[in-house]
This record gives sequence, structure tokens and C-alpha cells, in this order.
Amino acid sequence: MWSVRLLLFSDIHANNTALMAVLKDAAAHRYDQVVHLGDALGYGPHPREVLDTLHDLDAVCILGNHDQMLLEYVDGKREGRDSIVSLALRWQIERLSERDIAWVRTWRDGIDDPDVGARYRHGTPTSLDDYTDSVAAAREVFGQWQGRLGFVGHTHVPAVYATLNAPTGEWIKSQLFHDGGSYMVPPTTRVILNPGSVGQPRDGNPRASYAIYDTIRSTFEVIRVAYDIPRAQAASLEAGLPQVLAARLAVGK
Repeated sequence: MWSVRLLLFSDIHANNTALMAVLKDAAAHRYDQVVHLGDALGYGPHPREVLDTLHDLDAVCILGNHDQMLLEYVDGKREGRDSIVSLALRWQIERLSERDIAWVRTWRDGIDDPDVGARYRHGTPTSLDDYTDSVAAAREVFGQWQGRLGFVGHTHVPAVYATLNAPTGEWIKSQLFHDGGSYMVPPTTRVILNPGSVGQPRDGNPRASYAIYDTIRSTFEVIRVAYDIPRAQAASLEAGLPQVLAARLAVGK
């Protein structure tokens, strides 16, 4: 097994204040490779700063649904609406350079990493848009996908879904990480691992969430990080983004 410690995060949603806090905390945990599991963009006030940071980290970046929607708006393939999703994305387009957008176009909808033996994708190991958010959803995915390690985001909730030495579709269990925690992946278990959201957690805990996966120890450690939420809220309001986007940061919903 190739020895590597992966820094895994997802759903930054243009919240660079949260991302900086995560990276400062992660520096103490040591990591070799950064994998971002989608939705760098959408919702937040710092699209260029987040893209610059990911680029500087030489991160492996997976395409998320908000990243994809932004490209569709750029290409005229999606009509603008008055939803908060649409308003935020169209505001961000005006602040991104052609070079920024060209880089996002290179992001793939899922990557298989043979060194780690894992699949990275935004929604589920088999979908960009679907959610791995319940035992029932995980059961369906395990029936469609025969891989052993899947890393996903999209739900904004850190979690593990695991098959426990049984035929596919049976004995699937879940574990959430509201306050962080560690999970050891047994050698014969198939798992879907979600590090939660950096920029907009939705499990009632407003602290940013990320994870470290150690390939030698087979451990998935979820870490929650406090960050300057009032600062992030002020930046969002100053940008003129919908007020609900700032308000939800304080409650983790």
C-alpha cells in the first residue's frame, strides 16, 4: 500500500475565511496530498481567493454541482433565476477571470486514484448530483458500485457509510461526526467517507469540517475547526449577497 496522508475537504462554497482556518489547523496534522471533493464555488463572497488557494495547494479538485452550474451560466446553457443559488453564482462569475474559469473547466466529475485505491466524486461514487445521506441511499450506491473506498461531499455533513462483511445490500451502518472523531476502516469493509463542509456545515455545528485519511493506518479522522464567522458574514453582506447566506453560517444549517 502506498503510504500517504490525504487532506480531504469539500463544499468550501467560496468561504475563504473558513478555508484559511482549516488549512492552519491541518498544518499541525501533517498531510501529503490535498483532495477537494467539489463545490469550491457557490454561495460565498470569496470565489477568486478560494480558487487561488486551491491552485497554490496543487489540490486534486473534483467538479461539484455548483461548479458545474457556474460553467453552465458562463456558457449560456442555464437561464438565470432569482434563487439564492443563481444570484450567488452569477455574482461570482463577474469576479472570476478567464483563467479562473478555464481551470474549473479542467476539473473532472470523479477520479479513480489507483495508488490509494479510492474513488473521489462529489455526490456519490456513482453520481455528481445524488446524495449519500442515508443508509438507504448508501445501500443503493453499494449495489451499483463495487469499489472499496469512496470519498464524497455534497451533503455538508461529515459521515461514514459502511458495509459490514455481508452481501451488498445488507448490514450497512452509518456514523456521523457532529463534533469530529476517528473511524478505522476494517480491511474487508467497503466504505463511503464524507469529510463534511468547510464553508457551510449543515449538521447544526457551524464549525468548519475536514478530514485526514491515512492509507497505512486506514484511519479517517474528521476534525471540526472554529473560524471567524462574523468576518465571513460581514464579507457576504458587504458583497450584497442574499442575507440568508450570511445568517446560516452561524447556525450550521
